[in-house]
Amino acid sequence: MRIITVGFGVVGQNLAKLLLSRNEDLYALYGMKPRLVAVVDSRGSVVSTSGLDLQKLLDVKKAKGTVAKYENGGKRSAEEIIESVDAEVMLELSPTNLKTGEPGISSITTAIKKGMNVITTNKGPLALALPSLIELAEYNNVMLRFSGTVGGGTPILEFAKRCLKGDRIRSFRGILNGTTNYILTKMEEGLTFNDALADAKKNGYAEADPSLDVDGYDAAAKLVIMANWIMNMKVTMKDVNFTGISDVSVSDMKNALKKNNAIKLIASSNKELTVKPTEVPKSDPLCVNGTLNAVTFSSEYSGQQTIIGRGAGGMETASAVLRDLIEIREAMSRV
Repeated sequence: MRIITVGFGVVGQNLAKLLLSRNEDLYALYGMKPRLVAVVDSRGSVVSTSGLDLQKLLDVKKAKGTVAKYENGGKRSAEEIIESVDAEVMLELSPTNLKTGEPGISSITTAIKKGMNVITTNKGPLALALPSLIELAEYNNVMLRFSGTVGGGTPILEFAKRCLKGDRIRSFRGILNGTTNYILTKMEEGLTFNDALADAKKNGYAEADPSLDVDGYDAAAKLVIMANWIMNMKVTMKDVNFTGISDVSVSDMKNALKKNNAIKLIASSNKELTVKPTEVPKSDPLCVNGTLNAVTFSSEYSGQQTIIGRGAGGMETASAVLRDLIEIREAMSRV
């Protein structure tokens, strides 16, 4: 299986480590020999039709800061490489852009039109254009997969799509952003919003610019992905009514605690798509703390089912990418 990787940051490098450590059992279990034939990062690219040496690639990236310093590396763009290099799969692992979805949308559409299967961890293109991207993939008879966009390594999308396949999901609600859940947990312990945010930054749970998380954009993007994939809705970010957590006060937290509740940033799909701070009973399975994510699906026959797990992390998200690669490999072997 020949793979082009666009984006070689935390997730891309962890995926390379995962492929190295699982090389033998991937072949033994799935008959799968993944080869990275091209890698693009923000400063350059490298191509090898016979497959790049993953350990060497990791060493070069760590020492030099770019894959362009690998032997025969250069400055070719992602689009040039997707157009000119043959591969079965393109991995789009670049940083999320929720304003335009670029350059992810261009990379994904180019790869699909060239007949490549696509795996992405980039929420931007999906939040802004998932219905049309699914349609394009179906038209070109390729697979578009994105397990790592929701829940990191926790298989939230797969749980709903496969484990509840014989049922009909009526609605779902959950905590989709670990950063805001960590901040709200700290506020429940008595910290102000600003102090809790500072604590989250210090511990590496919040970015220098935390607005995507605390203003609700990240949770809204994940809600859009889930609504399209699980509920078969055709929606984008503009269809979500979302509010962040910056106006939640310590007194709000104390008032909720008096009723044995906690305030959580809840994303909900129940006729309407909403993201807002909501009081949740302490006894509710959704009431998880720290950076955990949790989603409760309400289905017609089996009632409520809740899945809980870590929502972020480089290796966790890389494991979701590998899960998608295995699914594509199995689909290819059935053709």
